[in-house]
Amino acid sequence: MVIGWFQEGSELGQRALGHRSILANPTLPNMKSRVNASIKYREAFRPFAPAVPEERQHEFFNLPANEKAYFMEKVFTLLPEAQQRLPAVAHADGTGRLQSVRAADNPLFHELLVAFEHYSGVPVLLNTSFNLNGMPMVESPADALDCYFRSGLDALVVGPFLLRK
Repeated sequence: MVIGWFQEGSELGQRALGHRSILANPTLPNMKSRVNASIKYREAFRPFAPAVPEERQHEFFNLPANEKAYFMEKVFTLLPEAQQRLPAVAHADGTGRLQSVRAADNPLFHELLVAFEHYSGVPVLLNTSFNLNGMPMVESPADALDCYFRSGLDALVVGPFLLRK
């Protein structure tokens, strides 16, 4: 399933940092093309970012020990095993635009990543901005519902509420 995730405060800038996100399972090889085609309505080659708990980032990425990547502003090489396990977020050159998620900064999103590992085997989610191609990021529950009904999203989480088509 691909879900719209609308939680807490707004995002700042063009990146989805776990408050206004479209989230999907990065272990599924077809997920990148599905999200691009039926949800974001954009070119098939466009990559997506992996969101990873900060304390687990070195299990998936080759990055310096003290490196921080909280805002999807840096690209790092995925470890070879991670490239195989996370095909929906591995760029063609084996890199990924990492989002390290600190529990102190976004406890709910961090908790979601940790919980997702119980279902997928990895604490990683494909994370992209909650909007459609050419549209601004959703800012209100009404925007979230509009995006949900106008796209191929399977579910929408707004606060504690879950909607499914």
